[in-house]
Amino acid sequence: MELCDIVAERGARLAAAGIVGILKKIGRDGSATSGRMKNESNKGKHTMVAMDGGLYEHYPQFRHYLTNTVAELLGEEASSNVTVELSKDGSGIGAALLAASHSRYLNL
Repeated sequence: MELCDIVAERGARLAAAGIVGILKKIGRDGSATSGRMKNESNKGKHTMVAMDGGLYEHYPQFRHYLTNTVAELLGEEASSNVTVELSKDGSGIGAALLAASHSRYLNL
């Protein structure tokens, strides 16, 4: 059981690092000088991250590790504006939207 916890914590920390990297890239990491919003302060703007998957849904410790790591990487103040929520079947919906948008460019 201890090995499972170690693997889950590492996976959650890697997932959180990816989330924080994306937030930094799009300028939603709480700093006024990040991403595309260099001249605007994004303090107080709330960001919702949709998470899909059985591990996030059924393993509460994974959720705990993920949110703690996001807070650790962003800082408590900035992370208070970031919420990670379960989005059931988000990958299926995302795939359908991607296929639909791509089909517009195929001249079918």
